[in-house]
Amino acid sequence: MKRKFLKTLAATAMVACAGVSLASCGQTADEAHTIVFYHTMGDSLQATLQTAIDTFEAKYPGWKIESTPVGGYDDVRDTVIGDLQAGTQPDLAYCYADHVAQYITTGKVTDMSKYINGGTGTVTVEDEEGQVEQSVTIGFTAEEIADFVPGYYAEGYATNYANYSSYGYNENSMFTLPFVKSTEVLYYNADALDKLGYDVPETWDELWEICEAALEEFDGVTPLGYDSEANWFITMCQQNGWGYTNAQNPHFQFENEGTKAWLADLKAKFDAGLFTTQEIYGSYTSNLFVKGVENGAGGTVFSIGSSGGASHQSSDLFKWGVAPIPGSVVNGKVNNSAISQGPNLVMFTTEAANASEKELMTWLFVKELMQPAFQAAFSMSSGYNPSRQSTFNIAEYQEFLEGDTIVAVTAGVAATMSDRFFTSPAFVGSSTARDQVGTALMYAVTSQKTPEKALRDAMNKCGA
Repeated sequence: MKRKFLKTLAATAMVACAGVSLASCGQTADEAHTIVFYHTMGDSLQATLQTAIDTFEAKYPGWKIESTPVGGYDDVRDTVIGDLQAGTQPDLAYCYADHVAQYITTGKVTDMSKYINGGTGTVTVEDEEGQVEQSVTIGFTAEEIADFVPGYYAEGYATNYANYSSYGYNENSMFTLPFVKSTEVLYYNADALDKLGYDVPETWDELWEICEAALEEFDGVTPLGYDSEANWFITMCQQNGWGYTNAQNPHFQFENEGTKAWLADLKAKFDAGLFTTQEIYGSYTSNLFVKGVENGAGGTVFSIGSSGGASHQSSDLFKWGVAPIPGSVVNGKVNNSAISQGPNLVMFTTEAANASEKELMTWLFVKELMQPAFQAAFSMSSGYNPSRQSTFNIAEYQEFLEGDTIVAVTAGVAATMSDRFFTSPAFVGSSTARDQVGTALMYAVTSQKTPEKALRDAMNKCGA
């Protein structure tokens, strides 16, 4: 049935046990009833997203979702910050916690707790047959909240953010909900390991030993490619107990003897030709990995990158494998902490005349993205792990995880790593710290700066 945009739409809802009257006025229907969603999805994932958009628009005739890809995560962050300053922010956006730490200073981040605990209500929509009143469930039940992976869900609490009360929020406020999650995994050339006579490494010492052997065996090889300098630095701080950042002052702790010594050692390994990184190579190191290492192909034996980018690591030239990233040996024990990433969803208040109405409808779209069936579809398309545990009960998803594609294998490996995941504190400046430690690593290993100067300059850029 062909639908037309609403000229008027009224919705009444019990939100946090309070009645709210929602009505639009003073805007065209196109502006008033279009929800703008910023994200980083490429074409293939946007095709999967479209299924959720179609479902939402069919449920609520007259409402539209404007799906807006905005480069990478940092591009989304920078665009949102500029839009917040101009009062033109989107209704919904992909985010990392350290991005939200900057957003909350404006007071324009929606506290989702009022919707999570919102009960039920009605929404009135209009199509060619006239107005239709629909009953809607606004909030989540206790069982649905428990269905979220606990660590993912807990990332949204305001108490994870420094000085949240200064911006008008309270300890029960909820800034984000988890969409899908990724971690870093070790992609490896199984044929190369077999030829070298090594098993898959479980520690960094084992990995470096294999890298040295690979240099001797394969012409033109760069044994290891690491896609994110910042992730590498942050993960090593976590695994070894070195300071990185702290939610309380002093926030910045990454200039210490542990990181100085590690960067000096890493520089020696770089000089020996043992590794490269995305910034140094100028592209994702998966582009090297898929070349293979035989006959002077110039590839890598190992590639450490996001589980969400698994499809880019597949090659028909050799047998590949996927494993957790190596751990650091500390006091005789292996610490195999792995970073938890992947987008959360953050909502923003709007300047629209029908602000309350748009906010409620934006929340209902968020709920659509949280449906286990859609979570399964998105995970199967992307390799990201779902945020709802019941997704793993869906027969199609179970069958997918038993498959032999690199996306399926990687998703299965990442799913076993949940007890290894960690996140860093979020505060104003935490996003800057992430940028700066990645830059410090690059400067130090390429001899543009000494480790000491690279770290000192990074601290200065953070305002420490």
